[in-house]
Amino acid sequence: MGQELLLNGLNGSLKLERAGTGATARIVLPGNKISQPVETCKVPLNAGSPLTLSSEGRPEGVGRFEVSGGECPLRLDVLEGAVLVQSLSGSVCTFAAADCATTPTGLWGPAAATLITRAGEFEASRGGADRAVRENYKLMSQRLRGPELRPVVTEQAAFSSDREQMCRTYAREGAHGFCNLRFTEARALALATRLGVNTSTAAPSASAAPPRPRRKPPVEGMNPDSGSTPFADQ
Repeated sequence: MGQELLLNGLNGSLKLERAGTGATARIVLPGNKISQPVETCKVPLNAGSPLTLSSEGRPEGVGRFEVSGGECPLRLDVLEGAVLVQSLSGSVCTFAAADCATTPTGLWGPAAATLITRAGEFEASRGGADRAVRENYKLMSQRLRGPELRPVVTEQAAFSSDREQMCRTYAREGAHGFCNLRFTEARALALATRLGVNTSTAAPSASAAPPRPRRKPPVEGMNPDSGSTPFADQ
């Protein structure tokens, strides 16, 4: 809350703010001119004023909000220090009056310069997050059968390529690994939620959780709110 986040750590602006018991967002979408695609442009949604966010609960384990209506409806999944944004009206939002075409889908997070010094921390946490994904998927595959299992298998098969596609454009990702970690944590939480794990309470992070014997319950994933009360539930 209150952090200014950038699309792929590069450009645009997204800032979540509290508004009573809810939340708002100030969003500036980066893009390219329709008339001259080689030139960049920016579009402040709602003319730069705060956008009211509708809370969609925590269907995938993290707080989810939506910006409905307007020329570019969005879904916002709030991770730890980042927001995963998905356009709900196709991959490109076009603003004819501003002569600007934008692609808002992606991870909005801090600039790369602020992440480099934490590369070691991210690398250590990544191992735990990967383990959480594997163990939770293994348990889910044991519980489900037939048609129920098929979509989960498809998602898991595409997980690595989806992560690569999402994170390859994050600024200096190879030097810090921030996007890969957050995307993996989100997958671990999504699987844990389907397994019925209560992710709304504080849980040890993937980096802090002690190693678990193979026959014990799976790692529950990373708590995106760092132990604080999720503002979606306030």
